[in-house]
Amino acid sequence: MRRRWGLAFGLAAALGASVAFVAPSGAAPSGPDALRVDLDDILADERLNGSHAGVVVRDPAADEVLYSRQATDRATPASNAKLLTSAAALEALGPDYRFRTDVVTAGRQQGPALFGDLYLRGTGDPTLLAADYERLAEQVAASGVRVVHGRLLADDTWFDDVPLGTGWAWDDEPYYYAAPVSALTVAPNTDFDAGTALVRVSPTAEGSRADVRLEPATGVVQIDNRTTTSAADGEPDVTVQRDHGGSRVVVTGSVPAGSQPFEDLTSVPDASAYAADVFARALAAHGVVVKGTGEGAAPADARALASRQSMPLRELLVPFLKLSNNGHAEVLVKAMGREVRGEGSWSAGLEVLTEKLSGLGVNPDVLRVVDGSGLSTMDQVTPDQLALLLDNVRERPWFRSWYDALPVAGVADRMVGGTLRNRMGGTAAENNVHAKTGSLTGVTSLSGYVTAANGRELVFSVVFNDFLTGSPRDLEDAIAIRLAEYDGADDRPSGRVHVPKSRTHVDDPGTPVDETALECSWVKAC
Repeated sequence: MRRRWGLAFGLAAALGASVAFVAPSGAAPSGPDALRVDLDDILADERLNGSHAGVVVRDPAADEVLYSRQATDRATPASNAKLLTSAAALEALGPDYRFRTDVVTAGRQQGPALFGDLYLRGTGDPTLLAADYERLAEQVAASGVRVVHGRLLADDTWFDDVPLGTGWAWDDEPYYYAAPVSALTVAPNTDFDAGTALVRVSPTAEGSRADVRLEPATGVVQIDNRTTTSAADGEPDVTVQRDHGGSRVVVTGSVPAGSQPFEDLTSVPDASAYAADVFARALAAHGVVVKGTGEGAAPADARALASRQSMPLRELLVPFLKLSNNGHAEVLVKAMGREVRGEGSWSAGLEVLTEKLSGLGVNPDVLRVVDGSGLSTMDQVTPDQLALLLDNVRERPWFRSWYDALPVAGVADRMVGGTLRNRMGGTAAENNVHAKTGSLTGVTSLSGYVTAANGRELVFSVVFNDFLTGSPRDLEDAIAIRLAEYDGADDRPSGRVHVPKSRTHVDDPGTPVDETALECSWVKAC
């Protein structure tokens, strides 16, 4: 396989400088030189004063770097880290990799009675819905079992028992985007937000308490309902907050009478207990009685009563990358560790990730990766290494599935446009740019592919850190649009730099923002 190692950056890249060009007096720059001038103009925005602004643009066909600024300076990538994780997972696990969930027992069955414990054994599947646990329960009932003289035990030993990643903020713990990682879990929706429950707040009569329910129903969290039903002409104003480290979910605020239910997600404190609870309820609904739930490893000689396989990794890439699902990234890291090292931990998985990235031409010695999602502010990458990865994976047999799973600029369908569906519409970048977004407080990033006006496919990486004002995400868009307009030697599409007029701001999850602009690491509406 051809690997590009970034040698073309030369001295300018080593110094972290823009590859600039000064035109002769009276001459207007054109071609790559005009592109450099325009990108320099975009990056002269005052919001970037005092911040890190790393940008790399590569032309893979020419093996040429068209633009470089702070290319080798490390920065926090936010969810651009998912590019590293997904590529490594495809290398280590393969695009046809599936998670398996089994219901097993070593007990003795006599008629409808099973003498012994029943085990729910998982391998990390983040796509298990309540309906899937129903189907597993149907299989158990079909085996003839009606009474289990033992308990239902959750076997989550495929992974270690560390639920949260290194460097994750303590105050993120109750929120859905920082849900605990486990070999057994439940997702409440087809976005597969595993380890979370849906809180549905429905209006009743005006002045009365609203109705609050969990989906799926579970006893692992307890609802503290402090809501009211407001006048019909109002707007919903609801806050859902799980106690830090606890199981109480406090729901406050109001919903208008006659309105549609308000919905929000909350993480659960114990994903394995959540799975066992949901499955026990499904068993009961199918006439199978168990004597309580708990946790325990299944015996080696246990036989299967029911089983399920997930969709293949190539399909999971779509909700993972389109919606920037943090949990999927972390499950894949631990799955890599388990499959390759025999240990389902972040440390083992990150060792595998590092090895696979090295095989893809990425230099792990200049990076620091401590989780798979980019939720940790301890992660450090460089734009040049992201661009090299984007370049080199074009030759991998799984590339098309990976490319198609990236968000697509300006396409309204959320399972196509993903976190870029509300960006760059009506420009040359619309339905053109395929790229991964990233956002944390003081961080925004965009790295991916764009087909230029001359038909050449370019790769680019933009990583902004440490800005103090509103998010400069519109500058990312301006760069991508300018690349989409690039036409080579006679390049000057409009005579000026196009910067989108809409400017949205990113802040921490508790700060009111334009939610249509945020990626799903932060906002459920994505």
